Amino acid sequence: RPCGARCPIRRPFLRAAVAAMRILVAVKRVVDYAVKVRVRADKAAVELKNTKMSMNPFCEIALEEAVRLKEKKIASEVVAVSIGPKEAQETLRTALAIGADKAIHVTTTLRPDQELQPLATAKVLGKVVDQVDPSLVLMGKQSIDSDASQTGQMLAGLLGWPQATFASEIEIQDGAMSVTREVDSGLSTIKLSTPAVVTCDLRLNEPRYATLPNIMKARKKPMDTIKIEDTGVDVTPRLKVLSVEEPAQRQAGEKVGSVEELVEKL
Repeated sequence: RPCGARCPIRRPFLRAAVAAMRILVAVKRVVDYAVKVRVRADKAAVELKNTKMSMNPFCEIALEEAVRLKEKKIASEVVAVSIGPKEAQETLRTALAIGADKAIHVTTTLRPDQELQPLATAKVLGKVVDQVDPSLVLMGKQSIDSDASQTGQMLAGLLGWPQATFASEIEIQDGAMSVTREVDSGLSTIKLSTPAVVTCDLRLNEPRYATLPNIMKARKKPMDTIKIEDTGVDVTPRLKVLSVEEPAQRQAGEKVGSVEELVEKL
């Protein structure tokens, strides 16, 4: 008979195409963006005790994009990974509640904002990539604690994969990926093949909130734990923070009565 949309010959090929796309999303636990950051009394670091923590906002955007690709049947599985202390499991449970299928927690006692630096993070993520074998790695363009914006680029370089940074739009069709990037002069659209690494910018999407039923379901989803020592990566910090200072308080403004007075003050 004619091979139409319901043809049993075509459907296995469609399933095979979907099954090939596994997405790995890196998420990081940081001080909540709405919290006023406090410096420790010894001025060695930012105070993390008794401070509200949450998923890095750019990581939320990357996770949301991965879940949307799965909802469009472009991807078959979303795996979330986080490197950090035991509290990072809370961030991973949030990722599972938002839509990730499984999670991987790489445990470490190093401070993710200072001691666990971009190159070491990229090398550890590279080991996770070897284990998960994804077709696409999605990450935030940067974390709001260290603001380095280096990990995604380093990971792509270590893997020898194509990369697209600061993505504001991602389109995948027939195995080809088109990414629109935000650059200083406006927008730049590039095409790349998979596997690839893409870092996500603010305007890519608006992340969803985790619903209560999904939060309950997330408790039953699998989460693997790996000690960072077992990856064989040297995570010794290469940079040392000498001190952390709060910014100087803003001085009060002054009103002027005329343009001439303003020019004089300037």
